[in-house]
Amino acid sequence: MGQLVLPNTGLIYMDASPIIYSVEKIEPYSSLLQPLWLAAQAGNLRLLGSELLLLETLVKPIQNQDHILEATFRQLLTASRELHLVPIGTDVLEQAIHLRSTTGLKTPDAIHAATALISGCTLFVTNDSGFRRVAGLTVIVLQEVLTASN
Repeated sequence: MGQLVLPNTGLIYMDASPIIYSVEKIEPYSSLLQPLWLAAQAGNLRLLGSELLLLETLVKPIQNQDHILEATFRQLLTASRELHLVPIGTDVLEQAIHLRSTTGLKTPDAIHAATALISGCTLFVTNDSGFRRVAGLTVIVLQEVLTASN
């Protein structure tokens, strides 16, 4: 299995997929992401995400009436020290409009990319290579990390 190459310090943006893999313990991604969470717990890295993560992660547990999974996501997204959610303000939406019009990203992805850019994130962790169309975004695609080691 590949290994994430992480900076010693900095802001790391978390797309929905790595959040879901980590909370639901979906392998091999959960193990791949473990060093990232440990670095954040140690205070070496700061993890950020958009408030949009609430919508993207909570629908399925609520549909399935999985109250434990719902509570786990809510704990991570709203009460953990490791992950900070950035509000979706006008500045994010204006940047997302620009990104959507120039890159063809769908609205949720444009919001994520805009949030990462405006926040000054040094790394964007996802499993969607489409984010590579965004200039100024250094993207790690988890599946590529896994296949690069094979």
